[in-house]
Formats: sequence, C-alpha cells, structure tokens
Amino acid sequence: MEQNKKNSKYKTIGQVAKILNLINKKKGTLSTHTIRFWEKEFKQIKPKIFTGQRRYYDEDSINILKRIKYLLKNKGMTLNGVKKALNSDNSDIDEIHNRTINQKNIFKSKVKKIKKIIENLRINNG
Repeated sequence: MEQNKKNSKYKTIGQVAKILNLINKKKGTLSTHTIRFWEKEFKQIKPKIFTGQRRYYDEDSINILKRIKYLLKNKGMTLNGVKKALNSDNSDIDEIHNRTINQKNIFKSKVKKIKKIIENLRINNG
C-alpha cells in the first residue's frame, strides 16, 4: 500500500504524452516515442524506473518536458538551442514564456478595442 501512495505522484509515459498533447497526427495515437527521444537528448529528464522497466515521471520532469515542447514546437528552437536554454538559468525560459503570455494578452486587448470601434462605426453609419 505504501508503494502505491508513493507511485501516485508519478505519471506513466502515456499519461505524460496526453498531458503534453503529443499525438501522432497520422494514426491519432499518443506519441510516447517523442518523450523517449527527448529523454535521450536532455539529461534534465530523469524518469523513475520501477517494476517492469516502466518509466514514471514526476512533476519536475513533466515541467521540463513542457518547456522542451514549448521551445521546440512553439518557439521553433533547435535541439541545441533548447539544450543551451535548459542549461542556462531557468529564469530565462520563464521570462520568455511570460513575455509570450503578455504579448498574447496585449494582442487580445487590441483586438477587443478594434471590434468595439467597428461596432460603433456600424451603429453610427447603419
């Protein structure tokens, strides 16, 4: 029973692939091989290996995987670029992420203002 409680804070590779939304577009299945590849490329990912050689990921590893996916897929960085970013101060990555969120919020705000202007023009000219 103690072992089950201990394991509950860990996620399987399939659960992590689902959290990261790593889906094989052709087959529609979860893409766990991507996580295994990243695990070989990035020493920061350290899954626990329990019975049956199954990988289990803790919250820290999942957060690192989220950063790797964000930097590779959203920012278009290379593997070497992501390695450098992960090896540097993590606050740099957080700053990039926060700046992106702020830019999205500013953009949404501007779009709302433009919509209001268009609505007012329609009302006044309509």
